[in-house]
This record gives sequence, C-alpha cells and structure tokens, in this order.
Amino acid sequence: MPLPLAPLIPLAVRLGLVATTTFALTRLVQAASHPGRTDQRAEDALDELGEGLSLHRPADRAEQANATARLRRVIRFRGRAYEVDAGLMARFRLRATGE
Repeated sequence: MPLPLAPLIPLAVRLGLVATTTFALTRLVQAASHPGRTDQRAEDALDELGEGLSLHRPADRAEQANATARLRRVIRFRGRAYEVDAGLMARFRLRATGE
C-alpha cells in the first residue's frame, strides 16, 4: 500500500522556506558585516597581561579607570586537554562637559 505523502507537503514547504530564509539572512549579514582585523599591538598587550584581576586609575587621568583580567587554565575532559586563555582589557572614562 503506498504511503500518503500529501499531508507532508505543507510541512516540507514550510521547512524549505525557513531554511532558505535562514540561509539568505546569514549570507546578507556576512556580506554587510565588517570582517574585522587583528591588531598585533593589542595581541601583544593581551599576551603580557598577568593572571588575575586588577583595577587601577592612572595618576595623570583622574576621570579614567583601567581594568585587566586574565585566566589561564588547562581543562582535561575525556582524555583530552584543552588550554583556556582568556584575557580582558577595559577602559572606562567619564568626563564632565561644559554644558
């Protein structure tokens, strides 16, 4: 006895439309977004960070606070080792305007 495929056609059409729309939006976003760049000076600065968390204010800039954080760990999972190296540099500046 043949299987009735007619009831599955609306589902297949909807899934096809969702897949096509997702593919088109992904391509559109990739084409419109900036590919980015790697600044070697920033990479070197992140490599020189000490492990841990620090927050300081430069003496010559009272309105600025700098924060750095770095975490380096080796995680072993199911016989494989993964090295996690996460670094963060942040600057927060608050200036009063003349208005």
